[in-house]
Amino acid sequence: MSKSIVFVTGNAKKLEEFVAILGKNFPREITSKKIDLPEYQGEIDDICRNKCRAAVDLIKGPVIIEDTCLCFNAMKGLPGPYIKWFLDKLGPEGLYQMLHGWEDKSAEAICTFAYCTGEPNDPVLLFQGRTQGTIVSPRGPRDFGWDPCFQPLGGDKTYAELPKEVKNQISHRSKAVEKLKEYFMKDA
Repeated sequence: MSKSIVFVTGNAKKLEEFVAILGKNFPREITSKKIDLPEYQGEIDDICRNKCRAAVDLIKGPVIIEDTCLCFNAMKGLPGPYIKWFLDKLGPEGLYQMLHGWEDKSAEAICTFAYCTGEPNDPVLLFQGRTQGTIVSPRGPRDFGWDPCFQPLGGDKTYAELPKEVKNQISHRSKAVEKLKEYFMKDA
């Protein structure tokens, strides 16, 4: 029997979405654990690898970590991996207001899952999903991060305004989870 994989997150909403998108026929058991991992700086892939290695050092077994970025094209990708701190200080309204001086309100939501078996020399594997969209004046419930100000391209509703089932089919997170599922299902 394979060891269960620990999804390291303290965000109950991320865990809820992850489990909903993953579905019932995933070949491995997923448990979750809240661990305060260091907040690394740098490029998305490097941050994810470092975060995953830090989680492996604490869990001593298979782990998945997730990192989400919101990249404003007018700001050459910022706030990117630092979105958590920008959101914490400014809220969804402040994120929208950050682009006040720019015509370009386009953005990219990026979700990266990093997985490692927990073995010392095994690589950290990355699974990334991206969704293009626009930063808009916040609309919808304020219960999940920057969802109220991100409107996926081609739609007229923000992530926050979409029913969960719809968001879970089109989001950056769902695209990353699908890649992760493909990896694990190929050997199932």
